[in-house]
Amino acid sequence: MRFLGIDLGTGSLKLAIVDEDGREVAFSSAAYAVTSAHPGWAETPPDAWYSALVNAASRLPANEREAVSAIGFSGQMHGVVPTAADGRALRAAMLWPDTRARDLLDAWPEPQPNPVAPGMAGPLLRWLALNEPQVAADTRWALQPKDWLRARLGGAAFASFLTDPSDACATALGRPSGEWDDALIDRLGLPRAWFAPLAASHERAGALSEQAASALGLRAGIPMAVGAGDTPCAALGSGLSSDGDALLTTGTGGQIVVMCAAAPAPVHGLHTYRSATGAWYRMAAMQNVGVALEAVRGWLGYASWPEAYDDAFAANASASVSFLPYLSGERSPWMNPDARGGWLGLGLDDTRGTMMRAAFEGVAFALRAGLDAIRGNLGEHGTTLDSMRLAGGGSVDPRWRQLLADALRVELHAVDCPNAATRGAAILGGIAAGHWRVDDLASLAPAATLAATPRANASLDERIARFIGLYKRAEDWFAPRRESA
Repeated sequence: MRFLGIDLGTGSLKLAIVDEDGREVAFSSAAYAVTSAHPGWAETPPDAWYSALVNAASRLPANEREAVSAIGFSGQMHGVVPTAADGRALRAAMLWPDTRARDLLDAWPEPQPNPVAPGMAGPLLRWLALNEPQVAADTRWALQPKDWLRARLGGAAFASFLTDPSDACATALGRPSGEWDDALIDRLGLPRAWFAPLAASHERAGALSEQAASALGLRAGIPMAVGAGDTPCAALGSGLSSDGDALLTTGTGGQIVVMCAAAPAPVHGLHTYRSATGAWYRMAAMQNVGVALEAVRGWLGYASWPEAYDDAFAANASASVSFLPYLSGERSPWMNPDARGGWLGLGLDDTRGTMMRAAFEGVAFALRAGLDAIRGNLGEHGTTLDSMRLAGGGSVDPRWRQLLADALRVELHAVDCPNAATRGAAILGGIAAGHWRVDDLASLAPAATLAATPRANASLDERIARFIGLYKRAEDWFAPRRESA
């Protein structure tokens, strides 16, 4: 018995087939472009997702595909696909990095239960209603990306037009519980009928159509789970199932996710969303992790990452040089889209190794700021947070792992699961098929190896305090720039 997980990401689609014990037995992926017809736009034609799915499926072993008994979905969050009644996408999908609705956020005055960004479905649909009235008039469903793909695979049967609380709560149109906020939708002048009925992530949402089955090399009629957003799927696939379980992911951005059995109180700068299993999670989302380090590596002329790591960690940590990594603004905990970065404290005797080391430290300290916000606002939900799982392609080098453990003051346990969101999606498919129950999830947690233990370091603590103080002083400088822009 096999289960297929589909992870619809921003720039690529990933597939994983897992066996009856939750072990990955096959994997493939296919990329597509995010286009920008105008400055600040971020779009992908949904048909490109379907083409990528067919492409990726063709490279999975035929015998493994034939054994697939159910499908689950993970998807990039926040964006939206305006869809006709028959399931056709009416325009390119508008995605989470999109900023075209930045001037329309006045409909979400502070305080909000969750941070609102211009690339969320609410602001994007408000823009659509104002700027593309014909598309808005033809829209029957405003779907999240994974929900559009699932409907496409189901032949657009009505049972496929569903969404789940983990995605709905992150649209800026739903309550943190995941229920649609009818009063807000009405106040925005958007049709309530656009928004799909809610179902649990592991519930069935139709079956694979004959046409899609033929294209993918799968059996027609196998059940499809509703699915969940990529962050809750990654948490599920990484083994987070109990109150207080925590995960750090480092990639282009970084996320710190902590599971909560009950809804934590809203906190400015942190996200409170529903998990893929009906519980909750608190999240700090930092957008300047791998993206900032990659920029610095290029600026300093390192030809490869091993060269950058070697030079940085051969250099002594500087007592005077700090690096703010906020090259594209920042989300948690500052919620400051106008924040910017750079080095301060450089002297003539500093080297590019010093600068690269300061960049690694700056990113680690930015993650620490997000974690401190969680630690201070979790109440009984694992306040100490002295142990976390670690995942993501940006956390492989052992020296970088040690710096993260030292800066965050946590034990880091590397998860043996390179495709966590895809695995989480497959597990949802297995639950929809009746092979597993939600109560079984703890037993499905992948192995995790101790990667780094925090070491006491007074000078590091001083540098962290200097970093936080530097950002707060720089924040006063950013504000006048916003006002004069």
